[in-house]
Amino acid sequence: MTKRYLESGRILNTHGLRGEVKIDPWCDEPEFLLDFDRLYIDNVCYRVLSSRVQKNFVYIKFDGVDDLDKAIALKNKIVSINRNDNPLPEGEYYLQDLIGLKALGDADEELGTVSDILTLPSGKVYVIKGAREILVPGVDEFVREINMDEGFMRFHLIEGM
Repeated sequence: MTKRYLESGRILNTHGLRGEVKIDPWCDEPEFLLDFDRLYIDNVCYRVLSSRVQKNFVYIKFDGVDDLDKAIALKNKIVSINRNDNPLPEGEYYLQDLIGLKALGDADEELGTVSDILTLPSGKVYVIKGAREILVPGVDEFVREINMDEGFMRFHLIEGM
């Protein structure tokens, strides 16, 4: 079952005196959070009045958070999005949905479970935990199939992986 709310960042601190907050985004690109008119903190919906990216951080002004004290109360809170506010195109997935899927090899052999997805400057790397830990680059040559309905990903491994 997919989660309705996806954790997307953490409020690091306040910014200024009028209630703006600084967020460390957990998205592929920090600009992703700029597409949302509302975000969720502790299952409470906050309407976004303004947002911007600066040096890979997202600065947001929420409706009702209009002074430093209200912004401080949000410090270290997790910010979530509602997946229904941004449906993904066919064949694209939220990374959080892929974690926990069964990892299979070319011959349907079970490799383990996708335990993490590292987002590095060179691209994504899937971490598979099974009898051993396997790191697989997130490119078409190695990621052959994602089947959310049956709960697995199929990987092509080469010698040394």
